Amino acid sequence: MLTIQSLGYHYYFHPAEKKGYSGVGILSRRQPDQVVVGMGNPAYDAEGRVIRADYGDFSILCVYIPSGTTGDLRQDFKMKFLADFSQYIHELRQQRPHLLICGDYNICHKPIDINHPGRHTKMSGFLPEERQWFDEFVATGFVDTFREYDQSPEKYSWWSYRAGARAKNLGWRIDYHLITEQAKCRLKGAAILNELQFSDHCPVVVELDF
Repeated sequence: MLTIQSLGYHYYFHPAEKKGYSGVGILSRRQPDQVVVGMGNPAYDAEGRVIRADYGDFSILCVYIPSGTTGDLRQDFKMKFLADFSQYIHELRQQRPHLLICGDYNICHKPIDINHPGRHTKMSGFLPEERQWFDEFVATGFVDTFREYDQSPEKYSWWSYRAGARAKNLGWRIDYHLITEQAKCRLKGAAILNELQFSDHCPVVVELDF
């Protein structure tokens, strides 16, 4: 029987307290020096939103930013999370400046990152205030790794299961690898593997030199 261990991986997970709700995880062939689970905020940690692994002076952090699609309460929760996450990352970077943040951001950053952008300006995931947060977050010293290599349109990482969206490529790019400017020298490649179909998301890859 194949297991994660038999395939040569160490694994670390941070699931939500509510079964099947959300969570993040890291699989790694190299054992990290340290794994830190959560942000230290009970409201977010109960939903399994953040996990970090440190390798020497380099850190990989996985985040699952909340969705606001179910209504105003969750959208407010999402906006509060974004503000608190920014502060958390600001403080983390004082100690861990070489940082890669991977995950489902549940935001399309720019019009190029969503199909028919004019149709979605009032939808959670493409709201002006969410995109402004993304602008400000990147401006603190992050690089969108995929856009370093590919500036073409219609490159998405998520498609609704409804109305044949994937076959029509009516997608959203909501999954990102953002790397700090200090660690950009490690960047060797990035891609979206949209031909692989495992779920409503597809794999998003970044290549780094360790």
